[in-house]
Amino acid sequence: MNKNSKIYVAGHRGLVGSAILRNLQKEGYENLVLRTSKELDLREKNQVDTFFAEERPEYIFLAAAKVGGIVANNEFPADFIRDNLLIQTNVIDASYRYGATKLLFLGSTCIYPKMAPQPLKEEYLLTGELEPTNEPYAIAKIAGIKMCQSYNRQYGTKYISVMPTNLYGPEDNFDLQTSHVLPALIRKFHEAKESNLPFVEVWGTGTPLREFLYSEDLADACVYLMNNYSSDEMVNIGVGHDLSIKELAEKIKAVVGYTGEIKFDKTKPDGTPRKLVDVTKLNSLGWKATTSMDEGLTKAYQWFLEN
Repeated sequence: MNKNSKIYVAGHRGLVGSAILRNLQKEGYENLVLRTSKELDLREKNQVDTFFAEERPEYIFLAAAKVGGIVANNEFPADFIRDNLLIQTNVIDASYRYGATKLLFLGSTCIYPKMAPQPLKEEYLLTGELEPTNEPYAIAKIAGIKMCQSYNRQYGTKYISVMPTNLYGPEDNFDLQTSHVLPALIRKFHEAKESNLPFVEVWGTGTPLREFLYSEDLADACVYLMNNYSSDEMVNIGVGHDLSIKELAEKIKAVVGYTGEIKFDKTKPDGTPRKLVDVTKLNSLGWKATTSMDEGLTKAYQWFLEN
């Protein structure tokens, strides 16, 4: 990308898109095209076509998606599969028809089989059954990856797909009904501290292992790959090591400064036992994450307090 290339960040207000936008601005890219979901509904093909015909973006970061944690995925499966299929189909197809140079599609590591060996290598895709709680979302994302690969094969496009691990950071969703585990815990511990509650309840046993990547690091990796990578093969983006939900809860408790107890509600689901990505390919391409868990959590809590 040149500094004056026309770049469209789809979903620029979300956790991922806002981080990509800040990274591009910091690196001196000035010709950025942005639309809120109110200004442009990516589920509506006519609106997407009109936008692409008028703006003709050269580079597209497709970070717009309907996302949520276990609760949201469980309650709104139809919304998750429909909205994500519509968004990505409209944007990927319009990128081709209106002559975009390159597109980066953001998937998610929940696309891997539930019982895949750990750490998750890119080639494990479609080798087993998915985690039932987020299957509709995962199937939509897999369709997006396959769509990028198919357009590359049939039309000679340069569309790349990246699979970020669990993310957190500025612009995260802290709603207890629809958020992921890390922001939900930040909010729970904060509210328990404010209300002097004796304990905080955490879903499950605390034993599942999870990897977390600070959103600013993800953005840096995306911009790096847009500039340095062109291949059908998808790329995992992560830190390459994980921690248990219990350890995560203890770290958040410390960052928030909460002094009560942590109780685990073992009647609630744990989800996948472990989810760690293999980042060998990413590291070999010349990129590594730099934000430590403690530093990232401190920044995320600071953002939560300010917003």
